[in-house]
Amino acid sequence: MKKSAIFSVLSIGLSLSAMILLGGCLQDKCVSSTTYTFYEPVFKLPEELRQPIQTDGPQSLSNPGKIYYYQDFLFINERLKGIHVIDNRNPANPVPIAFINIPGNSDMAVRNNILYADNYIDLVAIDISTPANPTFLSRTESVFPNAYHLVPGQGYLVEYRETPTTRVVPCDQDNVGIWFFERGGVFINAAQFSFDNNSAAPSQSVNPAASGIGGSMARFTIAAGQYLYTVDQFNLRVFDLAQPTAPTMASVVQIGFGIETIFPYGQNLFIGANNGMFIYDNSNPLQPVQLAVFQHAQACDPVYVSGNIAFVTLRDGTQCQNFINQLDVIDISNLSNPRLLRTYPMHNPHGLSVSSDIMYLCEGTQGLKIFDVSDVNKINERLLDHETGFNAFDVIAIPNKNIALVIGENGLRQFDTTDPANLRLLSTLNINR
Repeated sequence: MKKSAIFSVLSIGLSLSAMILLGGCLQDKCVSSTTYTFYEPVFKLPEELRQPIQTDGPQSLSNPGKIYYYQDFLFINERLKGIHVIDNRNPANPVPIAFINIPGNSDMAVRNNILYADNYIDLVAIDISTPANPTFLSRTESVFPNAYHLVPGQGYLVEYRETPTTRVVPCDQDNVGIWFFERGGVFINAAQFSFDNNSAAPSQSVNPAASGIGGSMARFTIAAGQYLYTVDQFNLRVFDLAQPTAPTMASVVQIGFGIETIFPYGQNLFIGANNGMFIYDNSNPLQPVQLAVFQHAQACDPVYVSGNIAFVTLRDGTQCQNFINQLDVIDISNLSNPRLLRTYPMHNPHGLSVSSDIMYLCEGTQGLKIFDVSDVNKINERLLDHETGFNAFDVIAIPNKNIALVIGENGLRQFDTTDPANLRLLSTLNINR
């Protein structure tokens, strides 16, 4: 289970513990037999988190997360386990060549052949100049303290182990049929409750030869030349890469709560939160300054910027805590005063990417939609293509390559985008569970 699911379980615990403690002992003898998923907390001490970073041979995709493109190679996160390295010099035949074991990993970014990734609460640097044989360079310890909850005497809560089970519970429990607590974990009704595990539009404002391209759900990005920017639930962290093999955390900027994604564009950073989009002036790379906040309803919020327009997708789902699914189009010509132009209803929009006025938008179980966005007032009238039959939660359109990389629960798909109205499937890498 990804970290957002861990945070969702913790949120459930905080909000419902009072209900459970106050539940009365009624005389009704009714019972109910229900299948639940038991989420058992797993704790690790700091010394258990810091295991050697090793590289193995290629492995099959099992639970893919974020995706990153760098110089004809793909890096695909295997949620909380590590990173697949894919030789993509021939997009019609992508070849897995290595797997980097990085427990607790969710995000990554690359600059000058060095991959930076989270390893639980640490940042690790890995040399990928020989992609088939990545080598560990350094570890910067305890720079992501908010990534996992620390329980005194037990360690960091790193995951919840899922176990389906059937329970007979009294009908008079206030929360029967949804969830209840026992043995330090959470029982959640498997039929009525599920976590949105989707997470993972590139920044084209940096030199692609020096750094790569991440997805619109990325929490890591390279910007302002030699700086790595990361976001957690509350803060923006700036890492100085002047010594690339040994990054140092240079500053921490407090933003708010529910921070989800980061997207650099020009000299600005656009940060997606579950209640809005934050705009930061990054002309001083060590100390970004907030310019404005565009607020919206509580929702999951990837952001993509193209010119004077910011595209924001809002979707429902358990962790997103709302019931809307839409695309917001925001005028950012005045960065200090972003203005909503249009809102378009969608099915369940996730990641997105824009290239040459063509938008590639992931619609979850409904696949990938392609829109002409040259006129932002007519997006709903200009659906060019709709690729279905797979789950899509992140997409990267590669500049000058005519390729769209789509990642989802089914694996990786690559499309030839020469004709945006008629995408052609080039290849697939399916999952193997």
